[in-house]
Amino acid sequence: MDTSMSDSELLKNDTPPNFSSYRNKRKRHDEITTELEEFKEDMKKMLTRLFAEHKKDSEGIMPTLKEIKVVNTNIEASISFLTAQNEELKKKIELLESQSKEDKKQITSLEEKIEDLQRGQRKCNIEIKNVPIVGQETNVDLLKMAASLGKVLGSDLDTNHIRDIYRVRSRKPNAKNSSIIMEVNSTLKRNDIIRKCKEFNTKQPKLCARHLGLTANTETPIYLSEHMTPRGSRLHFLARDLSRSRSYKFCWTSFGKVYVRKDERSPVIWITSEGQIQQLVSEK
Repeated sequence: MDTSMSDSELLKNDTPPNFSSYRNKRKRHDEITTELEEFKEDMKKMLTRLFAEHKKDSEGIMPTLKEIKVVNTNIEASISFLTAQNEELKKKIELLESQSKEDKKQITSLEEKIEDLQRGQRKCNIEIKNVPIVGQETNVDLLKMAASLGKVLGSDLDTNHIRDIYRVRSRKPNAKNSSIIMEVNSTLKRNDIIRKCKEFNTKQPKLCARHLGLTANTETPIYLSEHMTPRGSRLHFLARDLSRSRSYKFCWTSFGKVYVRKDERSPVIWITSEGQIQQLVSEK
């Protein structure tokens, strides 16, 4: 059976545990509060210090940022200036290209006019090619050669039909052969002589130095043709090469112009430029 404690027994005991425990818990709460306050103060100080350092750093960076901003502004201005300058140069280039095209057209037109004038000046000329050079020859010697040629060809060629005759100086040093240019009094006479030369060359022997009355190098072959301009001669040379490489059956000149023809059924092609010949060469 349980019995209650007497007052004397109660007095003999220490301070009740409940009171002691309550006072200890109260003390820990105050300590936590104090620690929180100290932590807040520490954080506040730390943040204040960080903000101060950040402000100091920012104040140090600001001039650099301003300088960078100025540089960027200058760069943008330079880019704008260069862009405008580039557009201006582009317009100038386009203008120059357009002007160049017009100049090329004008040059081509002038070249054609000069070519026509040169062809007109040579329309009565005959070029006698590959004629052996005879010592100190004179115009009288050249006229004798022309007279001998006329007799061989069956043409009444004499001094009355010849306006001028001269030897072309060869570009090769110590050349033994060169051309003779003979100007007759009409285009009809020139064409008649060239036609009779072609007829003569269908037989044997073909035209050679002895037919001009020469006594040296008598078997040297002689060729008669129109007196072509430098440009015409170049085109004729390339046209003959075209005829060989691309099997063009016909290649001839008429009044200083060059013509080719693939065969009897093909159209006649007037050769006017080297570019045209290159195009014909590349055709399949």
